[in-house]
Amino acid sequence: HVNTASAALLARVSGLSSTVAENIVVYRDHNGGFRSRRELLKVPRLGEKTFEQCAGFLRIADGDQPLDASSVHPEAYPLVERIVNGCGRGLKQVIGDASFLRGIKPEQFTDDRFGVPTVRDILRELEKPGRDPRP
Repeated sequence: HVNTASAALLARVSGLSSTVAENIVVYRDHNGGFRSRRELLKVPRLGEKTFEQCAGFLRIADGDQPLDASSVHPEAYPLVERIVNGCGRGLKQVIGDASFLRGIKPEQFTDDRFGVPTVRDILRELEKPGRDPRP
């Protein structure tokens, strides 16, 4: 959780150096908690490439974007929007509705960027957002 993690813990996140991790904590201390993952781009020395590497590992609970509390990476948010729009339900209605999500066919939402395995992973994350997939 980016709003509570120490600089030492943040430095262990993919793409974050100890300097950028410290900058996140300093930014947070001066500006309050992050409301969205995109706000991380305001942190000094945290550019687009670093953001792409780290954002999916940094959680923001109770933020502006419900997906920011999940492991879904921001570059996959448009895919989630397609899934939600294709189902005719709102994002907040879909998150956590395991029986509904298990009925979705991943093949319907693949494209040249996201294949069936990625869509399956995203659907599993939407079932139980924030779960740790490590054994």
